[in-house]
Amino acid sequence: MDQISLTIDGKRVKARDGQTIMEAALENGIDIPHLCYHPKLTKTGACRLCMVRVNGKLLKASCVEAVADGMNVMTEDKEIAAGRKWVLELLLLDGDHNCLYCDADGDCELQTYVKRYGVEQPSPIDSFHEEREVDYVSSNALKRNENRCILCGRCVRTCREIQVTNVWGFAERGSRTHLIADDDKRIGESSCVKCGACIQMCPTGALAFQTVLGKGPAWEQTKESSVCIYCGVGCRIDFYKNKGGLLVRALGNDDGPNRGHLCIKGRFGFDFVQSEKRLTTPLIKENGTFKKASWDKALDLIALKLGEARDTYGPDSVAALSSAKCTNEENYLMQKLMRAVIKTNNVDHCARL
Repeated sequence: MDQISLTIDGKRVKARDGQTIMEAALENGIDIPHLCYHPKLTKTGACRLCMVRVNGKLLKASCVEAVADGMNVMTEDKEIAAGRKWVLELLLLDGDHNCLYCDADGDCELQTYVKRYGVEQPSPIDSFHEEREVDYVSSNALKRNENRCILCGRCVRTCREIQVTNVWGFAERGSRTHLIADDDKRIGESSCVKCGACIQMCPTGALAFQTVLGKGPAWEQTKESSVCIYCGVGCRIDFYKNKGGLLVRALGNDDGPNRGHLCIKGRFGFDFVQSEKRLTTPLIKENGTFKKASWDKALDLIALKLGEARDTYGPDSVAALSSAKCTNEENYLMQKLMRAVIKTNNVDHCARL
């Protein structure tokens, strides 16, 4: 592909023919503010926050403007900064963006830019938005507050281009434009498959996980990366814990084979970790009643019974079912136990049942 040379903020950089200014800038470590743009999605140029000056004169939306050889780009000057501040002020006026009671506090792109450009919270008297839908109950996975929506369209394009379910869309025009699910259903009554990809892409708190409700703000959460246990793809996941140590949400990690996307199991199937029903002590049934036992006693009993069955009725009299709620290493050891010790191939996994 042809290489193009251009200047961004006085820095000479290389780009590929067909790239946008935004793509060339990000590849070269130059940040341009943006809200509607995401590298995984088609480009729309909707939010106008990414305006840059080209060749000292023209203002262009960098996320949709193609690079050209010899182009000179200025990502920010006084006029551009004033324009971005004005756009952010309009977004705050058209909605309810009070960070004090928003789940995205500390993890909101709109909040980041508002702080960067010193935009003050407008008075409720100045607000011109109509009260929009708030749905926190119809879905057990997602919650929705359209008063925090900035109409960037990321969720619509994510649903259409990544998950390919076409649930989200826009209805009406002008100031009445709003987000709808299917033909204006509540999210829990729509064809949503609860993959959660739209929430991960949302730059504000308009879409959020039910799992974070009442569990503390995003800025208090700590992240730990792991690998999904539910199938063999090996999707990487970033798990977030709140201040009390509870797992509250899971986001796809872009470095994995899933490229940041998760299925419903990977996204929400971690609640068993902190379930009140989870056994923490081995139980042995004696006279029809389960009683607590030590690990040594339980494991000795299991070894004795499995050995008796194998020696009396043959290796194929024993079978084992492993679980996706165990780690990959534990599942490996289970099949190793069955094949190397019991001498049978009768081992299966709950994902097939």
